[in-house]
Formats: sequence, C-alpha cells, structure tokens
Amino acid sequence: MTTFYHAFTKFLDDLGSVGWQNLGIAIGFNLLRLAFRCPAWRNILRAAYPKKRVPLVGVSGAYLAGVGINSILPARAGDALKLFLVKRQIVDSHYPTLGATLIPETLLDSVVAAIIVGWALAANALPGLGVLPSLDTVDWSWPYRHQTVTAIVIAVIIVGGVVTLLLTQERIEAFWSRVRQGFAILTQPRRYFLGVATWQLLSWACRLAAVYFFLEAFHMPANLHNAFVVLSVQSISTLLPITPGGVGTIQGLLVATFRNTIPTATVLSFSVGMHVATVVANLVVGFTAIGLMLRTFRWKRVVQPEKPLAEH
Repeated sequence: MTTFYHAFTKFLDDLGSVGWQNLGIAIGFNLLRLAFRCPAWRNILRAAYPKKRVPLVGVSGAYLAGVGINSILPARAGDALKLFLVKRQIVDSHYPTLGATLIPETLLDSVVAAIIVGWALAANALPGLGVLPSLDTVDWSWPYRHQTVTAIVIAVIIVGGVVTLLLTQERIEAFWSRVRQGFAILTQPRRYFLGVATWQLLSWACRLAAVYFFLEAFHMPANLHNAFVVLSVQSISTLLPITPGGVGTIQGLLVATFRNTIPTATVLSFSVGMHVATVVANLVVGFTAIGLMLRTFRWKRVVQPEKPLAEH
C-alpha cells in the first residue's frame, strides 16, 4: 500500500489547487451512475419473482448500501449486505435466487469492461498485464513459492466439493432450482435489453463522464482517450477485489500507464483524489440508505431476527 500512502500525501499537498466545480460535476455523474443501476437490478428481481412486489425504493436502498460497504471493505463484502437488505423487501424470497440475480446484473459490465480493456491493450495504452505481479499492492508470488501446499489446498477443496455434492444431492437440486430462478431475465431478451441493458449503458456513460471531469478537476489532460484508459485500469482492478475499491492497485497501474507522458506526482494526485471523492460520496449515500432502511446501525438487533431464515 506504499503507493497509495504516497499518493494520499501528494493529494493533500495539492488540495488547494483542485478544480472544485469540475469535482462537483464528477461526483454528480458518479451518483447518477449509481441511480441508473437501481432500476436495472429491480427489473432482474421482478423477472425472478413475477408474482411478488419488488419495491423500487427498497431495492435502491439495498443496492446503495452495498455500494457504500464495498467502498471500504474488500472482496465485495457489500454484496452480502445488499442481499440481506433486499431479502427483507421481497416476501418469501431466497438467498440463492437473490444471489444469482447479481450475475445478470453484472453481465453487461463484464462485456463492456472486456471491450474497453481489449481496446486499451490493442492501442498500447496500457503497460501490459505483465506489470500486475510487480505492483506492491498484492503478493502474487506466494502460490508459486509454495506449490506443494497450494496443490494440497486445491485437492482438498475439490474432494470436499465432490463429497458435499454426493451427500446433499436433493438439497443441491433444490438449490440450483432457485439459482436458475435468478437468471429468469436472460430468457427474455427484449425485457433484458429494455429493462436492464439500457439502464446499465446509461450508467457507463455517466461513469465515463465522471472520469472526464475528475481528470479536469485534478489537472490531468482531459480527453476521451485518457478517460477510457482510466476506465480500463479500473476494470482490471475489479478482477481482483483484494482491496476496497481497488485502492493501491489502481494507483500503481495508473502511474505505470502514464509514466512517459504525465508527471507521476500529477497522476498520483488525480488517482487518490478521484478515489477519495468517490468513496466519500458512496459512503454518504450508502450509510444514509442503511440508516433509513434499518433505522439503526446496531447490527445485532437486525441480524438476530433473520437467523431462522437461514433454513430456507
């Protein structure tokens, strides 16, 4: 995390020169991006539960709460909170189905991100994926230095999985039936395009606009090329959500990407400034959503009544 701490120090030094108007516009586009994601997920849930009431406000609150938690915790921990909250909004819903809806919800994102990263690599706009192991944010070498232990762990996981399948076949069949229910929207192409893909494409447009104005705010060369390069770096960082929001990984990749064209100090100030502004905005809307939905931040009071539902 050395890169991020260095970047944060540089960001504080340059705080007085930030273009606050452009920063405000960037944050506005980021919030609008999140707003467009909510009806898309709701339409996926409505397809999975066509006979149940799926409130837009409740789904939006759950989605925004998850975004807030994902901003500060690694491994997409906010998704668990998102499912917990939305389950309270849909009567007699089940976690396997709700969890499965997250795949159609991110399907288009994967395609768009792959296209952007593919363009960046083809255009030599990135230093190459081979730079990832050299970043000081993630230790990629451990599995290679302990190959025997790694092989044993993988074997145990495989054997354990096979044994579990054999012992719980009936429950597994019921489980997969509920999982398939979460993919219902994909069997209705027109509904998926109009109710999901359209909203998500608007979200991507807002994300691009947000990056452009972040570039302006932190005095980086603001153009579509650089905005798409930043999006490609963000997309790569989501492949391994080991740190919250890809912090550290994004800073390292951006420095490597622009090292020959833009001063490192400017890149660091931009990258950490964009990260801090986005996290703060996500936290505000996320915890506001949590407070409104749960009316408390004392988790035990909320989680305890939910325990019996685990049997479903």
